[in-house]
Order: sequence, then structure tokens, then C-alpha cells
Amino acid sequence: MTGLAEIFIVLGALFLAALAADTLGRRTRVPRVTLLLLLGLAVGEGGLGLVSNGALPFADALSTIALTMVAFLLGGTLRTETLRAHGRAILWLSAGIVLATVAVVTGGLLLLGVAAPLAILAGAIATATDPAATQEVLREHGAETRFTLTLRGVVAVDDAWGMIVFALALVAAQALGGEGMSLDHLWRALWELGGALALGLALGLPGAVLTGRVREGEPQQVEALGLVFLTAGLALWLDVSYLLAGMTAGAVIVNRALHHDYAFHEIERIEWPFLALFFLLAGATLDLAALWAIGGLGLAYVVLRIAGRLLGGWLGGRLGGLDARESQLSGAALLSQAGVAVGMALVAAQDFPEAGEILLSLAIGTTVIFEVIGPLTTAWALRRLSRSATP
Repeated sequence: MTGLAEIFIVLGALFLAALAADTLGRRTRVPRVTLLLLLGLAVGEGGLGLVSNGALPFADALSTIALTMVAFLLGGTLRTETLRAHGRAILWLSAGIVLATVAVVTGGLLLLGVAAPLAILAGAIATATDPAATQEVLREHGAETRFTLTLRGVVAVDDAWGMIVFALALVAAQALGGEGMSLDHLWRALWELGGALALGLALGLPGAVLTGRVREGEPQQVEALGLVFLTAGLALWLDVSYLLAGMTAGAVIVNRALHHDYAFHEIERIEWPFLALFFLLAGATLDLAALWAIGGLGLAYVVLRIAGRLLGGWLGGRLGGLDARESQLSGAALLSQAGVAVGMALVAAQDFPEAGEILLSLAIGTTVIFEVIGPLTTAWALRRLSRSATP
């Protein structure tokens, strides 16, 4: 079988599998994200081996495009009126969850006797949230409430918080490890953050003026694809976060393109096939062997991360003006852990080779757990609040 034939066969099978997962998800209370990830696990190298890591040579590109689309849509939720109404809750909830997660995971691991550099880095890695899985469950839920708008805002800014915290953790771990403090990682994080914001502005401002001009007030599908691909490509070329760049461009366009109602209907219409493949391939590449390799440390990390998210959600929600029930469920709604955690572990492993294997196994293994249970807890929290949440 030729390589091209294999690619088309795999793509066709994955699209039909996504359709089956979507149908099953509509008839059950299981989010289709979880179904897709489990299906990917089953057919991937950790399961039946029907889909290998190299089956789709453009899988990385497909993932980048899917996540950039998610970023645009998340940015599109940051309307000025939304920020006026929910900005306080978004700020406090996001800060509370990030800081509590770092404190609880780091402190808990230190009490268990884990070396300080490893505990600090694990705490920073625990801040990573999966924007794609969370956004997909929120959209599947359907109803727009104060709670869902706040969650979308938190997921949109989460990457920026996590990036800064991780850079600071690297500096602290270097100092505690006796290697001397280096500010290189902090400057790197500031470049990735500032560069992404600048790129989003540079593309968003003209994009807001030009979108919907070919047909008055009707953004075209080709416009949406052009913006998404250009944002992703330039972000990769400049080595900045394409998630933050896409989110910034989306926020700028939705607030500046006043000549039509909403700039991203076309992205919503074409996003699902990309996301379906993304989740299936993410499941297929999850390493079950790493799950067994982390042992007791992994179990402690999972328990501590859940505790940190719940505590941070409650504290941040109360400070941000959410009611008691929303605050109690905020952390549960934001448990998903993305491949960003694995990326953080890879960076940390370069500077701390002695802890690199442990960090990678920890990030990969626990991502398997949180990617499966995270969408379930998000859907559960939304159901619990569906009767009491206010728009």
C-alpha cells in the first residue's frame, strides 16, 4: 500500500469514527471529546496499533490549525461587554486556580520528600489547562450563562498565566539546584507572551477592517482560513505562542469589526472536522506505558492537582463574585490537562536532565488521566449548574 493511499484510508476511517463518537455522545451524557480520546487510545499504538504515530505525517500541522481555530473562538468570547460584566470573575478565578495549583502541588510533593526543583517544576506544569477540550464541552453544552462565559474567559487567559509561572519556576529550580539563577527562561517567556500579543494585534486590526467586505457584512470562509493559517504560520516562524496570538487576534476582531455581528461563524462551521481529528490523534499518541511508569508520584500529583484546582476555583470564584455553588464547581470544570504540560516538561528536561525522565513520564502519564476525566467533570459541573446559572 502506497503512503498516499494509507493517508486517505486513515483519514476516512478517522472521520467516520468521529461521526460515530458524535452520535454516541448525543445519546449519552459522555462528552464526545472523551469518546474521541478513548477511541484514539483504543486504535493507537497503546491499544490495537491500527493508527501509528507516523500514519499522518501532517498530524502536527493539523493540531496547530485546530488549536489556532479554538484560540480565535476563545478570543471572540472576550467582547468588551463580556469583560465589563465578567472581567473581575475571569481575573480572580484564573489567578486563583493557577496560584493554588502551584502551591498545593509543590507543597504536597515537598511534604512527601520530593526534591525541591522537581516539586517546583511539577507544580508549574500542573497549571496547564486544555483549551480545546474545555471549549468543546462548553459548546456542546449549548446554553450561554455567566458561568460558561467566565470559564471561556479563564481558558483564554490561562496560557499566559501558565507561561509566566513556568518561567519563574525554572529560575527558582535552577537557584535551588545550585546551578545559579538564569533569567533566560523568563525573558523567553516574556518574548513568547509579548510577541504573541503583538502578532495578534498586527493581524487583528487589519483583519477587523477587511473581514466581511467582499460581501457586505458576510465574512467568507476563505477569510477565516486565511487568518487562521497566517496566524499559525507567523507564530511558528516567530517562535511565539500561536494560541495567544490567535486569541488576541480574535478578541481584536470581535471588538473592532462593528460592520457585522460576528466574525467567526465561518470558523465554527469548519472547525469540527479539524478538532475531531485532533482529539482522535491525541488519544492515539497518548502513552499508556508512561501511566504505569509514574507510580506513586503520579498518584500524588493527580490528587494534589485536583485539590489545587478545587481550592483555587473556590477561592478565586468567591473573590471574583461568583456564587457559592459556581465557586465550588469551577475547579472541577477546569481539570483537563493539555499537551502544553508535555511541552513544559520537555523544556524543563533540557535544563534538568537528572529529573527529565521523571517529569516527562509524569506529564505524559497524567495527561492521559486528565484528558479523559477532564471533559467528564466539566460536563458534570455544567449539568449541576444548568438550572441555577444566570446569563
